Amino acid sequence: MHDDIADPSSINWSEAWKARQQHRRAADDPAIWDQRARHFRPHATHPYSTAFLEHAGVLSGETVLDMGCGAGSLAIPLAHNGALVLACDFSHAMLDTLRECAEEASLGQQISCRHLAWEDDWEACGIARKSVDVAIASRSIATTDLQAALFKLDQTARRRCCTTLVVGPSPRYDARVMEGIGIDVTPSNDFIYAFNMLIELGRLPEVSYIVSPRLDTFDSLDEAVADYSRMLDDAHAHKLPELRSYLADHLLDNPHAGEPGGKGKPQGALRLDHERTVTWAFISWNPAGA
Repeated sequence: MHDDIADPSSINWSEAWKARQQHRRAADDPAIWDQRARHFRPHATHPYSTAFLEHAGVLSGETVLDMGCGAGSLAIPLAHNGALVLACDFSHAMLDTLRECAEEASLGQQISCRHLAWEDDWEACGIARKSVDVAIASRSIATTDLQAALFKLDQTARRRCCTTLVVGPSPRYDARVMEGIGIDVTPSNDFIYAFNMLIELGRLPEVSYIVSPRLDTFDSLDEAVADYSRMLDDAHAHKLPELRSYLADHLLDNPHAGEPGGKGKPQGALRLDHERTVTWAFISWNPAGA
């Protein structure tokens, strides 16, 4: 008997999540994603998206709610495979980009777009209970009220729900670079909270993992410093000279400069000497009534 080991059933996972969010960065702003939308046109199915779709197992002819759809990295291949997709996002510009991509791919009849946020009243916005076969949320569910978001997916789907949350450090950090300049990055492990909330809801979540490489390339040292400086919070702003020195020592010529890279943008002239990866927990469950 180990009395010093915490009993997970004694933890209020929803309140623990909310308390944690108060110490993290500000909630996502749709205006920021509006500005980024032009860079998110899916030119090909990314390995992460391919893995997500393999795990999700959506059948041809099924209806799918893609919450936090972005510019269609999942909605477009789902439609190509015969699914009918209701693509929802809180960014108008992302939805506009998705519509353009769907039309270019002759998939406009299979993808419907709707402006929707996690905090909205979904039923009032026309998202009826049990209205789709499968509800998915890819890398988009780290909301202030995670339990409410999970419950909305559960209430909307008839057969299956799928989502991904980060394992280890937040994807906004390159842990190796931060360690190199003496900054400890605390693992966020968001998936642990979602898993336990689903257990509390009476579901039987299954977990598998997707290891996703991130290709960071730059046209100059200054560009790399500007990009990575976003990883420094106010308490570590004084580390900027060390960051510049570290990057100067670890940037290499990129042999694939000019080739398509992340989000379809041409790769830059420089890359880091290590591969940056993010591990995602793919969580799936059968919703109420399935």
